[in-house]
Amino acid sequence: MARTRSKGGAASTSADKTASTTAKAASTPTYTLPAESTNPPKLFVLPKNVSSSARVITLENPRYGKPTRYLVCPETGSFYEFTKVAPPNKSTPRSWLLSSDTEKESTLESQTIQSPDLYLATPYDPLFLLLPALFKSAPSSKSDNQQGQYLSLDDYLDLIPNTDRHFSEILTLPDSRVEKALEARLASVCDVVEMGDDKMYRPNATKLSTIILSKARKMAEKLPPSMEEKFIKKALEAPVMGIVRDQPPQPPPPSADTSPEDSTSESQTTTSITTTPSTTPTTPATTEPPEPTFAPAITPSPTIISLQRLRTSLNFILSSYLPPPVSKTVQSSLPNDETFAALEEYLEQLSKLRAEAAASRSNDINGGKRSRDEDEDERLEKKRKMEQEEKVKKANTSRGVKQLAKVNTQGMMKLSAFFKKK
Repeated sequence: MARTRSKGGAASTSADKTASTTAKAASTPTYTLPAESTNPPKLFVLPKNVSSSARVITLENPRYGKPTRYLVCPETGSFYEFTKVAPPNKSTPRSWLLSSDTEKESTLESQTIQSPDLYLATPYDPLFLLLPALFKSAPSSKSDNQQGQYLSLDDYLDLIPNTDRHFSEILTLPDSRVEKALEARLASVCDVVEMGDDKMYRPNATKLSTIILSKARKMAEKLPPSMEEKFIKKALEAPVMGIVRDQPPQPPPPSADTSPEDSTSESQTTTSITTTPSTTPTTPATTEPPEPTFAPAITPSPTIISLQRLRTSLNFILSSYLPPPVSKTVQSSLPNDETFAALEEYLEQLSKLRAEAAASRSNDINGGKRSRDEDEDERLEKKRKMEQEEKVKKANTSRGVKQLAKVNTQGMMKLSAFFKKK
């Protein structure tokens, strides 16, 4: 009896597989990503000595006049600015993975920050915040009678823009040392007089210039490599105007202590060696010429380099932290002994050399182009003359000569062969 296979078994098998797959999918946990936050967190690096009472306040930037956030610690009276550190290549996706220490208990949950930016809290001199208020009340004249009025610290603090009233709240906190820190910085750049129990302050441009110059000196001691390369090395680099070739070393002169016997024995030995046949080929000694050394036209001295660093640092501070009117006041009030005359002289000479190098380079380019044009004209003139001579030659050729030129002379002797000597 033939065996038959029913279709009901296959249907039940497929149903069992579907049921097992559904059971596995139900047992596998699924994770749903939370919705993206409209105000994502940011990563900050704060100093160690900042207390828990530190606050982030919004004040007007003294340079640009825009609202800027600062970190203030009331217990120490310290101010900090936030410096943003961003990756150089923004097209590459980056993110921060934050998690608490597993050994210590923490209430912070692990999270991922999509933005790769990092904000560093760096020390900030509160003197810069006082400068707009200080020189707002002082006229631009330098005369002793018009240096400005004596005002108290509270008067100057009232002149600082405080739209969000963050600054006043910091000053009124218990055990706050912010006011004492501001008073100390104010006294460093002002003429101080005591009127009863109060102290009155008047801005002094010379004192301010001295403080800004000391900051520039400290900055010039440790410039970052990027600023050193761009503003120091390239700014003082002179063009190459010549080639200095090193002289090859000369052989040492023969010693005067050589005795006649030694010379005789050496000559005999040399003679015996030269008369002996040798199968080894001798190669003459060759000396390679020294490579040329390219020397710049002028080289800056260490004094010029230090002055350039100081000027770069000073310009950076003036253009980043001080209001434009105050920057002009500081530049005009620099001490007389701090002059950049040597640097100015070097830069003037350097500009002349660069102009000469550019002119000579332009002349070389124009001269090469002119020579190429002359060669091309000469070649075309020769071609034209050859074509003209060919036309004249064809015009002077008779008809018989033209027909004889078409005759096949292969295997025929020339007429000159009959007149040769036998």
